[in-house]
Amino acid sequence: QVQLVESGGGLVQAGGSLRLSCAASGSIFRINIMNWYRQAPGKQRELVATINSGGSTNYADSVKGRFTISRDNAKNTVYLQMNSLKPEDTADYYCNFVVTTREAYTVNYWGKGTLVTVSS
Repeated sequence: QVQLVESGGGLVQAGGSLRLSCAASGSIFRINIMNWYRQAPGKQRELVATINSGGSTNYADSVKGRFTISRDNAKNTVYLQMNSLKPEDTADYYCNFVVTTREAYTVNYWGKGTLVTVSS
């Protein structure tokens, strides 16, 4: 059974930085895409950043230039470095792995989330 566990959330002042991590445990054949999503109170979950198996990245316009996604394939881990944080970045942050199984199925795994709170 694959599990994703996020860490690194917390309370930070505006302008500060946090680094989120998400590590997968269990047997994984191949991780294709690693994503970070976030969901603020009363809002829909939104895609924040994506990194594919080749290392190509994409970001939501709201975080471009401030957030950086990276991955360590050997550790089945994805990171999100968040700089110049703003109060509007306050949300629960979720990691998502799009995985191919040995039987060639595509499976989505989700973490349970880590809370980031940015005070003004």
